[in-house]
Amino acid sequence: MSGPFLLGLSLSGRRVVAVGGGPVTARRVADLLAEGAAVEVVSPELCPALTASLSERTTLSWTPRRYAGARDLDGAFLVHTATGDPETDRRVAADAEARHTFCVSAGDAAAGSAQVPARAAVPTPAGEVRVAVHAGGDPRRAAGIRTDLADHLTGGVVDLRARRPHGGWVALVGAGPGEEQLLTRRATTLLAAADVVVADRLVPQAVLARLPETVRVVDVGKQPQHHPVPQEEINRILVEEARRGQGVVRLKGGDPYVLGRGGEERAACEEAGVPVEVVPGITSAVSVPAAAGIPVTHRGLARGFTVVTGHEELPGLPTGTDHTLVVLMGVAGLRETASRLVAAGRPEACPVGIVERGWTAEQRVTLGTLADIAGRAEQVGVTSPAVVVVGDVVTLAHGWAEQGEGAGGPGPSADAAASDDVSERSTRHLAAHAVA
Repeated sequence: MSGPFLLGLSLSGRRVVAVGGGPVTARRVADLLAEGAAVEVVSPELCPALTASLSERTTLSWTPRRYAGARDLDGAFLVHTATGDPETDRRVAADAEARHTFCVSAGDAAAGSAQVPARAAVPTPAGEVRVAVHAGGDPRRAAGIRTDLADHLTGGVVDLRARRPHGGWVALVGAGPGEEQLLTRRATTLLAAADVVVADRLVPQAVLARLPETVRVVDVGKQPQHHPVPQEEINRILVEEARRGQGVVRLKGGDPYVLGRGGEERAACEEAGVPVEVVPGITSAVSVPAAAGIPVTHRGLARGFTVVTGHEELPGLPTGTDHTLVVLMGVAGLRETASRLVAAGRPEACPVGIVERGWTAEQRVTLGTLADIAGRAEQVGVTSPAVVVVGDVVTLAHGWAEQGEGAGGPGPSADAAASDDVSERSTRHLAAHAVA
């Protein structure tokens, strides 16, 4: 049997109908919206990811009911069906075929007239290169080869061997601060081999969007004051899926072992006799400040740093401004944290920086001092996710001369300024790739 004819489609401004409102549809809809398509979702209910997209994207609409027949496909250039009901998916595919409209059937690729290859976008000095792989209907092998080809373009190593069957396992993988190019090579390898991905809210969404549709993504994301999936339930999911023979990647923002409960999850797997691997990630505690030009240590300004969570009472900490304090999950309690630090001995003029959504196109930095940072944050509407940095190193932030002027605190030395110039160029270079 001949394979499909690989073709690039221009969907900008064109109508696409997606039948089904679950996570598989959400991942495909995100891709379609990114390409400029006008997408209508037909489904009685929407998963949280689609609900969030609906409120944010004007090119996405929702018809809140079950599929009603061929008329739902009127004017569509492309149809995608992923209802979880094989009969409905077959009906959608048949209706699309009768209308000479290409249809992707996520549950049964052979039932549709179109298939989505495993894809990757690799930024290069000469511009973005897109890779698409179809491997004879084997989405897992296609995803693995796709990842290897992308690695080859960026690192010079490629392995086109088919993946072998495996027993159940769990990998606790750090996803870094949100920029997919900051994942480790081991992380991408394990994602290419996974059957199930148990994901946090802050992992790079582009990574999830490129997973084969046969990979099940379990969203266990936590938001401030809202933990829909308790930690004990997450532990149970990891163990249960691995015991079923599944390869499970627990994809966690930042590093699994930096305020990420990775130790608890590893212990749960080990106690259940499940093979578990820990893959470190680039912690947000260091990388997000770096995205704003703030090093957590710097010669002449700071020789050490401490990382704490804003959800708990601050422990005894050095009070000098030459010791950097990094607060994760600290937006809600920012005013109280600032007051406690001043009460403990830090000067009110101690510089403070808040970096929201680090390493994304929506990154924003708010600068001030312990005396005024809470008010400045409230004035501009600072929200999570954000990293709060306290200490003299904040004066090295991009924009300190303008935003932090008059806020007090020491200015950087000549050596610091020279070092910051190099850091700024490097940071902006990678940030440009993130935006692209």
